[in-house]
Amino acid sequence: MNEAAITLDGWYALHDFRSMDWASWKLVSAEEREAATKEFIAFLEDLNKDTGSNAFYSIIGQKADFMIMTLRETPEELNEIETKFAKLAIADFTIPTYSYVSVVELSNYLAGKSDEDPYQNPHVRARLYPELPKSKYVCFYPMDKKREGNDNWYMLSMEDRKKLMYDHGLIGRSYAGKIKQIITGSVGLDDHEWGVTLFSDDMLQFKKIVYEMRFDEVSARYGEFGEFLVGNLLDNEKLEKLLAI
Repeated sequence: MNEAAITLDGWYALHDFRSMDWASWKLVSAEEREAATKEFIAFLEDLNKDTGSNAFYSIIGQKADFMIMTLRETPEELNEIETKFAKLAIADFTIPTYSYVSVVELSNYLAGKSDEDPYQNPHVRARLYPELPKSKYVCFYPMDKKREGNDNWYMLSMEDRKKLMYDHGLIGRSYAGKIKQIITGSVGLDDHEWGVTLFSDDMLQFKKIVYEMRFDEVSARYGEFGEFLVGNLLDNEKLEKLLAI
């Protein structure tokens, strides 16, 4: 049996994608829409009071209208947030389109040998328990490692996987300052093995990094990708504008 990668795990993550039932929303009185919008904004502001991080995005395209990304210490907290949202007035006008459950993850592929507790390392903790950046744009996609014939990631030795991941990581580091990335593990938690969330003030950087990584062996030979969803970060004013009729 090949050696499995050891992971460090941080905050639990929920990507919650919704579409608006605009036809029904238009039938509601202006007063009811205003009240529902204010209640929704208060809900989002309350999320900022708890330990963790969250952000709200409008989604471009027909896959969804918005996404709430939430990071919390426990899966129970994510469940509670889902329930609170379901009880909001605006929830009656939304249609769940996609969700993703995972946990912020770091693997030992690139880690050096050390006797120290990695959870006490400030750099490691910052990556396991991140504050979601206020970048203008977000890109989310799930992915898997291929398990087909000779292209089976899980049949490679640890040494080979470490070498491939090191080369793969060089591309990501070349985008430092342009893109921030959060990797969340979802083996046994959702339909794919990892979720990748990218943040940038230039949406074209998503296209550039994903395209460049297509030529790296980790992606070209072993990567399998789900749908890509991109969007814009919204503050309260932009959210009110989004929901205005």
